[in-house]
Amino acid sequence: MHKSDLMDYEKFLSSKPIYYKEIDYERFPRIFKQIKLNTPPIIHILGTNGKGSTGRFLTQILSSSGKKVAHYSSPHIFDFSERFYSSCEVIDKDRLNLAHIKLLDIFNSFDNANQMIESLSYFEWATLMAGVLFDGYDYLIMEAGMGGEYDATNAFDKILSIFTPIGLDHTDMLGDTLSKIATTKLNAMGGVALVSSEFACKDIAKEIAKSKNTNLIFQSDIFQSSIDEYAKRFNLPEFLKMNLSLAANAAHILGVENLDNIILNLDKLSLIGRCQRIKDNLIADVGHNPHAAKAVAKYLQDIGWDRVNLIYNAFDDKDIFGVLSSLKPFIDTILVYNYPSQNRKLAVDRIIELSKELKIKCFEFKNLDEKERYLLFGSFMLVENFIKEEIER
Repeated sequence: MHKSDLMDYEKFLSSKPIYYKEIDYERFPRIFKQIKLNTPPIIHILGTNGKGSTGRFLTQILSSSGKKVAHYSSPHIFDFSERFYSSCEVIDKDRLNLAHIKLLDIFNSFDNANQMIESLSYFEWATLMAGVLFDGYDYLIMEAGMGGEYDATNAFDKILSIFTPIGLDHTDMLGDTLSKIATTKLNAMGGVALVSSEFACKDIAKEIAKSKNTNLIFQSDIFQSSIDEYAKRFNLPEFLKMNLSLAANAAHILGVENLDNIILNLDKLSLIGRCQRIKDNLIADVGHNPHAAKAVAKYLQDIGWDRVNLIYNAFDDKDIFGVLSSLKPFIDTILVYNYPSQNRKLAVDRIIELSKELKIKCFEFKNLDEKERYLLFGSFMLVENFIKEEIER
């Protein structure tokens, strides 16, 4: 790579593949120990659904308590910078590039710098950028990628591990049962762990916590009246309300005072694509598995959207039948939205086949009709491409 491209984080990351067929799980922890980053206290969030919103709610709560807090999340929808959040805003590209250059300088102190830099993945480099960028903060909330014990974020020491609900997703990497997925997530727990009340495998959590001598805490209904009032003000779906509750539990563990008052005065959730009303007749959600689909179905029921047109597409390895089955009571028509996907195969043929099996009308998306209601549901890439091409153009 040309030196000028190496010094620009966007050009640098564009040279790295996002997905790998084979991953060396020992490489990143080994490199991480070598470079010895100075990082703030880490709050680690793991799970299948709700990581982003739980992390962002907790960021807003801790910031409101006077702490300097950052949130590292993934993936992004429109721009890489969305992954880095602090002081109620996304970090600007100049600051990101300074962190990138500082990280390059750290690596260049080693004889095998080029080999180390080349070996790191897109996500691993982004994770290290977060560690550099937020040095000196009171807290850094780090959201795991799709994994747990082998995720790059697990190399960091953490003061609190938070586990959101799990579901069958990324089964080729994490296991094909809830118990296998729970185990690889829970194996990342640190000395103190908070587990969602909706977590599917609590017995496994207890076993692993005992083996690690972890202080295990299960989510409880604290600060419920203020959470109820906040949820009513911003018309939160039930699953986001539960994620706010989980964040409030975490803040309580961290010793935040006056939580009732903080929750009552919180701003609206500042996160794209979580049951977000894009237009009066269009809701977008980046949930892409059956667990998330059931939560969105409950939200549609609560707001009285009894029939919607589902704008949808999915990667070939997803549980498409589970998603469509969960949403079927509310689907009038499936509208398959095609977009470029270079790294992973889209399952258009399977969607058409399953729509016939489920007896749901299915067509290719053409355009939005102001008289119809729509749910845009699927991956971050689906939501990104649809909004860019159909809403913002």
